Amino acid sequence: MMYQRTKAINHNQLRRYLYAKNNTQTLFHTQNQTPTSNLRNRKHIPFITEIKHVQTSEQALSLFHHYTQLGHKHYYPSYAALLYKLARSRNFQAVETILKHMKDADIQCNETLFIALFQHYGPLKAIELFRSMNQFNCVRTLQSFNALLNLLVDGSMFDEAIHAFDRSYQMGFRPNTVTFNIMIKGWLVKGEWEKACQVFDEMLHKKVQPSVVTYNSLIGFLSRKGDLDKAMTLVEDMRRKGKRANGVTYALLMEGLCSVGKYEEANKLMFDMAYRGCKPQVVNFSVLMNDLGKRGKIDEAMVLLREMRKRRLKPDVVTYNVFVNYLCKEGKTAEAYKVLIEMQIGGCHPNAATYRMMLDGLCRNGDFEVGLNVLNAMLASGHFPRSDTFNCLVVGLLKSGNVDGGCFVLEEMEKRKVDFDLESWESVIKYACSEDDNGSSMLMNILSSLSI
Repeated sequence: MMYQRTKAINHNQLRRYLYAKNNTQTLFHTQNQTPTSNLRNRKHIPFITEIKHVQTSEQALSLFHHYTQLGHKHYYPSYAALLYKLARSRNFQAVETILKHMKDADIQCNETLFIALFQHYGPLKAIELFRSMNQFNCVRTLQSFNALLNLLVDGSMFDEAIHAFDRSYQMGFRPNTVTFNIMIKGWLVKGEWEKACQVFDEMLHKKVQPSVVTYNSLIGFLSRKGDLDKAMTLVEDMRRKGKRANGVTYALLMEGLCSVGKYEEANKLMFDMAYRGCKPQVVNFSVLMNDLGKRGKIDEAMVLLREMRKRRLKPDVVTYNVFVNYLCKEGKTAEAYKVLIEMQIGGCHPNAATYRMMLDGLCRNGDFEVGLNVLNAMLASGHFPRSDTFNCLVVGLLKSGNVDGGCFVLEEMEKRKVDFDLESWESVIKYACSEDDNGSSMLMNILSSLSI
């Protein structure tokens, strides 16, 4: 299968959504009505405003049908909004049906719609969509070509990317800086430094100007390999060509220095970048703090955090994750939990990694009650832990006497089709058998929570 399918929908019903009670001519714009003029009025289309708040693809289709029945005309912007919603919900069957109708109705599409669909479909289907764009009165430009090329590189289809790149002129596209950057990235991911350099040379030969991103890709590769002298040579080459290194450039160099145990030199680069007119960014502080955390120097990392704040730099989720990670590894879960609370108060939202590191640390430390609080916050944010963490939390809660909490976690596991593994069952049964009557009651509660 080229792309994931979701639950099938009634296609006769979907076609009624599209055609409803009016004929095509009155519902949909004709070819001489361009989407550009309609895009200007996008904010005045009630359907587009309402669909943003719809949760499921079925609700989106129902809303579309509702407006059709009210006699509203659906122009390209409404179709685009509906397709974005359906694609994000991975309801690809509905996407295909609507695209077919748009093609049959001769509705002109914008290139950005297909670029968005590329991302949701994946590389194989994206190739098909790219080839069919002209059937939707849509002109393919270098923007959609670059989007497809990037998807092929990121989707481990680099041979196909090379083939597309080699045929770019034949297809009518003149590669630009972005095109070459994508190919350089692809060769570097494969570890082919010489091939990446050949693309860079071709870029210069065709008088396409390298960007800071181009240099950062090369500098990052060399820094990760520990070839810092060559990386610094590239920085100098940037300066000669009038390209100013940015915060990411310096962060890559600093990361390379830290990886070979040269923290002090990495720290000095902070002064060097400031001297050259590039203000240190959050990413630069994060590199240093991460290295300190690896070496157990959390107090020194905290000093850097305070220095960041003095410079009015707001820590991001990566910065906070450094502290949560290493505090948990050292068993200082109470301090890590304070960091979690602090980041939320400061308006920085934890991501899946934050919650997982925090919850894993609490389980290792036996803080199962706090772990239950973190799990609730995690689930409310749309994230959930690994299977082994779920199992550990259940066993810990049950053994600590919190049967209701353990059963709640089991129910959440069941909702997400996460198995309560054999080892966890053995642990719970052994504990229950040693608890006399209370143990029997606990087992009954567990079995009922699992609908057994």
